[in-house]
Amino acid sequence: MQTAFAPFIAIIAAYLLGSISFAIVAAKLFGLADPRSYGSGNPGATNVLRSGNKKAALFTLIGDALKGWVAVFVAQKMGFSDNVIGLVALAVFFGHLFPIFLKFKGGKGVATAAGVLLALDPMVGLAVMGTWLFVAYASRYSSLAALLAAALAPVYTIFINGSNGQTMVISVISLTLIIKHWQNLQRLLAGQESKIGNKKKA
Repeated sequence: MQTAFAPFIAIIAAYLLGSISFAIVAAKLFGLADPRSYGSGNPGATNVLRSGNKKAALFTLIGDALKGWVAVFVAQKMGFSDNVIGLVALAVFFGHLFPIFLKFKGGKGVATAAGVLLALDPMVGLAVMGTWLFVAYASRYSSLAALLAAALAPVYTIFINGSNGQTMVISVISLTLIIKHWQNLQRLLAGQESKIGNKKKA
């Protein structure tokens, strides 16, 4: 039986889980420099890849995605309402963006958002991930893939499930992802954005 404080505890726990940066963990495990000290300075999988260590980048990608999935999946299994599950989804996502363990300066949230979407609705999550993979493969621009995938996420949600409370949660995540990638968009338009694997600043 859930207590009155259970939803609050779940939301706080999700935020703390989101605050764990697997890019920083990967740097320590693989003996790499802090990802905030090179490339874009972003503690995320794409920037870790600029270290040249593909295993560390994959570890970061899986870890950041998994924490998003786990937070939402556990909330679902605990029988919380859709509103609470939505807040848990936002908490783990914003925990990654503004982690308490890194003085509220985190990553851009693409992998964590993917994990959240896969837990909220596997079909939507797969559609978004498929979009990211296709655009990233075709263009070699991680930021362009993220922008297009984020923009289409609410569209996929409405197409698959219609408009509901989940649509609002996904729309907030999508808009935040676009805002976090705004500087990348400016560099894309100026032809100055670095491609995947490029060790220059992006």
